[in-house]
Amino acid sequence: MQNDLVYMTARQQRDAIQSGHVSAVELLDAHMAQIAKTNPQVNAIITLDAEGAYAHAQHSDALRARGVDLGCLAGLPVVHKDLTAAKNLRFTEGSPIFADRIASEDSLLVSRIKAAGAITIGKSNVPEFGAGSQTFNPIFGATRNPYDLTRTSGGSSGGAAAALACGMVPIADGSDMGGSLRNPAAFCGVVGFRASPGVVPARDSWSPLSVDGAMARNVGDMALLLSAIAGYSPEATLTTPMDTAALATIEPVSLKGKRVAFAPDWGGLPVESALATVIAAQRDRLRDLGAEVVEDCPDFRGAHEAFQTLRALGFATGLGPHLDEHRALLKDTIIWNIEAGLALSGPQIAQAQRLQAQVFQAMRQFMQQYDMVVGPVTQVLPFAVEQPYVTAINDVPMQSYIDWMQSCYLLTVTTHPALSLPCGISANGLPVGLQLVGRFRDDINLLRMAAALESTIDQNQFRPVLAR
Repeated sequence: MQNDLVYMTARQQRDAIQSGHVSAVELLDAHMAQIAKTNPQVNAIITLDAEGAYAHAQHSDALRARGVDLGCLAGLPVVHKDLTAAKNLRFTEGSPIFADRIASEDSLLVSRIKAAGAITIGKSNVPEFGAGSQTFNPIFGATRNPYDLTRTSGGSSGGAAAALACGMVPIADGSDMGGSLRNPAAFCGVVGFRASPGVVPARDSWSPLSVDGAMARNVGDMALLLSAIAGYSPEATLTTPMDTAALATIEPVSLKGKRVAFAPDWGGLPVESALATVIAAQRDRLRDLGAEVVEDCPDFRGAHEAFQTLRALGFATGLGPHLDEHRALLKDTIIWNIEAGLALSGPQIAQAQRLQAQVFQAMRQFMQQYDMVVGPVTQVLPFAVEQPYVTAINDVPMQSYIDWMQSCYLLTVTTHPALSLPCGISANGLPVGLQLVGRFRDDINLLRMAAALESTIDQNQFRPVLAR
């Protein structure tokens, strides 16, 4: 019964609560039991507030009994990424600098999730300051992949993705700069969505590179959570209106007659063969749905340079003060990234901004020919959990600790919406994600097309053995 309940979709769980078949406390009981069963093996949830969660669930049940409408997420357990503040919970960002910090207020993201009625149960694990797509840090250790405990869950939303895959929660929040929603979703067989910048508003975020977002086990559930966190906010620097009602009720749209660009290696990036085999099979799946599939790829010239420069600038801006005060407590890759940012000249920054504008325009023009472009989320399958990052792919050396994520961060530079959809399992039993990219600010249509593709994929394969 517990396993059946936690692996119901979030929308089914919400409907069961609203109909009175299940109480918020009973739903929380089932998820807490699943956490006790699976979390010791994967280390996904690193701060658990059972007392606070039960108090909230009991209060939610009492209000519902009086006929109070508590919101679209009412009673659903949720975990917040440890890069975002949740009031009265430990807020470490995976860094020993903040090992004992307690958040004094909610981030805008968390406040919206709470306002929609979700039950906060704790925080999910992250890499130190979210740097690198491998979730490990000196405070809590590594988050392991639920499909193979010797491998990584990805990052930086690795704790969230592993928790979802294991049925610990039905929804989770995350964030994405170079792939931090998409990469762990692909590695753990769940859905992660990087929306167009401003769709999910955040306080004090001036750059379109980093966005907050939603994760779940299917497109509809992810869109349900997105409906609670999206939309205009006067508190945010980047914000845009959004049809949240349409998000909450996302349904598949026919792909018949849609033009889809198929980019199996994003224009020549090295991709592991076992992963490439699963991606190649999606070409026929799209054609069977009636789509016109053309092998084509956007023009990413300048995207790599723009991302590396603007990312380094962001590290210098956000983490630069820690270099002088806490250098000994920072991991080497973060020190490298901060120093790279501090060494940038004005002309280098200006060139990076020009290049990003160039990449955006190239992508916008490319997407006038197509409804969607698809390709791999990652260039590798989940790798050893002890390995900090990928150093070579198909004998092609990577020049930095993030180069192996070009399949994600090249799309980041375009600022177009991108979704990681689990599309199959490799020959060695690991999930593979297909990256679906839509037109700029056409997020809802992308989600509808993703739901259509998802409907043809056996979802039972995306349930790790340890969580059954």
